[in-house]
Amino acid sequence: MTMPSHEPDQHPPGEKPERTIEDVMWARVERRRERVRAQVQHARRGDHKVPTWLLAVVLGLVLLGWLYLIFFG
Repeated sequence: MTMPSHEPDQHPPGEKPERTIEDVMWARVERRRERVRAQVQHARRGDHKVPTWLLAVVLGLVLLGWLYLIFFG
């Protein structure tokens, strides 16, 4: 009887181990966590292209214009 060239719990070179559904789900969760962490760090740095106050002013103008159309249009 010939001996295998690898340990019983390890896969031979060049052959990828089969991933379980649980492994796939955990990898997906970890990628999502890393993406969220990166977004939070980016937001905390505050290097936004458009200042927040300007976005608030534009939103207010849009809402006022919408109300004007509803009541006086």
